[in-house]
Amino acid sequence: MTEKIIDIAKKIGLNEENIELYGNYKAKIKLEKVEPKGKLILVSAINPTKYGEGKTTISIGLADGMRKLGLNAVLALREPSLGPVFGVKGGATGGGKASLTPSDDINLHFTGDFHAITSANNLLCALIDNHLFHGNALNIDENKILFHRCMDMNDRALREITISQEKLKNNVERKDSFVITAASEIMAILCLANDLEDLKQRLGNILVAFSKDGKPIFARDLKAQDAMAILLKDAVKPNLVQTLEGTPAIVHGGPFANIAHGCNSVIATKYALSLGDYVVTEAGFGGDLGGEKFIDLKCRLNNLNPSVVVIVATIKALKAHSQDGSLNGGLKNLRKHIENFRKVFGKETVVAINKFDGDSNADLEKVKNFCESIACSAEIASPYLEGGDGCIELAKKVKALCDKKNTPLKFAYNIEDTIKEKILSLAKNIYGASSVEYSPVAVEKIKIFEKLAKDMPICIAKTQYSLSDDDKLLGVPQNFTLHVRDIELKNGAGFIVVIAGKISLMPGLPLVPNSENMTIDKEGELNLSPSSKK
Repeated sequence: MTEKIIDIAKKIGLNEENIELYGNYKAKIKLEKVEPKGKLILVSAINPTKYGEGKTTISIGLADGMRKLGLNAVLALREPSLGPVFGVKGGATGGGKASLTPSDDINLHFTGDFHAITSANNLLCALIDNHLFHGNALNIDENKILFHRCMDMNDRALREITISQEKLKNNVERKDSFVITAASEIMAILCLANDLEDLKQRLGNILVAFSKDGKPIFARDLKAQDAMAILLKDAVKPNLVQTLEGTPAIVHGGPFANIAHGCNSVIATKYALSLGDYVVTEAGFGGDLGGEKFIDLKCRLNNLNPSVVVIVATIKALKAHSQDGSLNGGLKNLRKHIENFRKVFGKETVVAINKFDGDSNADLEKVKNFCESIACSAEIASPYLEGGDGCIELAKKVKALCDKKNTPLKFAYNIEDTIKEKILSLAKNIYGASSVEYSPVAVEKIKIFEKLAKDMPICIAKTQYSLSDDDKLLGVPQNFTLHVRDIELKNGAGFIVVIAGKISLMPGLPLVPNSENMTIDKEGELNLSPSSKK
């Protein structure tokens, strides 16, 4: 039975004065200075299939399992985006007995964070075009505006548009584009800010354009930061909900790891670490995307250090990496991710084999034996069917590694390296590429951004389905080239986005979007994920 959120808050030492209620089962946690003390557990994965391999389900089941062992475990997860909810997956709150609740509320409007982020983003866009309309005192070059509109929906028709076509005397007609809200710089800023003042300063630092004489123009030049921060004053507070088993879950922020940094907010993670002894968090997609960015970007900038990395794998995804339908190609992919976390980042790893209906015991045991043959702990887990009970053995192994002395965190590149050196280090060390090729546009932007963005980490946007930038190259591709198409400077967030291959920052809907199968009856009962049963 779902508990009142005030009772969930009390489990982790919060009282009514620390939270703002959003009904009986959701709350915002009020911002205050906290002291992180718990042990951090990162859940990552192999390169997945398009349906995902259950990182959220494993994360929830693992936290539930740890609490069943009597441990003070807390979840720190990302918020769902409406894009995937109505597109492919139908939700991002786990599944079966390993779910967040109230799941429909969380998957839809939740506490309004995504709407606030979208509004703040588009306010800045409106201010830019309004400035052009009213005389352009900053001498903005309309062909060098870098900041784009966003919306929280998969809509490929908005990838390239023409705006200001109304026949007004001062209108400046120009090309623009939309990104999905999860990929917006405002989302990244909210997820990386440490408090409201830091948020406001980062908003002012957004690079919005260049002037006609090459001068950088920032959001603070448009006096936009306070108005944007006002729209985000509640969104910056982390959200408190629970799992079906009553485990406290702090759910906040939601960037995509294939086109952004893919982690929940720093504020949420630090709050969880101040309230729990063990904190389970996840980073989007595989270890080459969210996992790498979690360490090279989020941990580096915030002095965080996970005690252990859990790598999620499924039989379905492992077989998808093999041409012959065997497990061999997938096991090579799994081994590469294990090696990356161990050798590149210096982290202890555990493989969680997420068991689905129809998986044969022989296949499950083969994967487990393979992991043990390379001295990596592994455990078969079934959170979807059994909740925390299905993750007890996994929880024991994770706790044992957490209780060992934590190793120093290593990074895939030096922050002092040039942009090209950082890209090459990731391409070779994490992806296994032999070389990097740059478009003329990327080359020119690198020259400009090297002067503006010294010592910033990078965030590579690429397909999640392959270690390469080509979703057809499965398993562990060899001797391939990473193709860098474009570069974007997220000056407010504090990192550089490197766009590789054919990845788009505004996803599209599939042939049959999940929205076609959703239902709502006359009582208002919802069914958002009719096809998600495993």
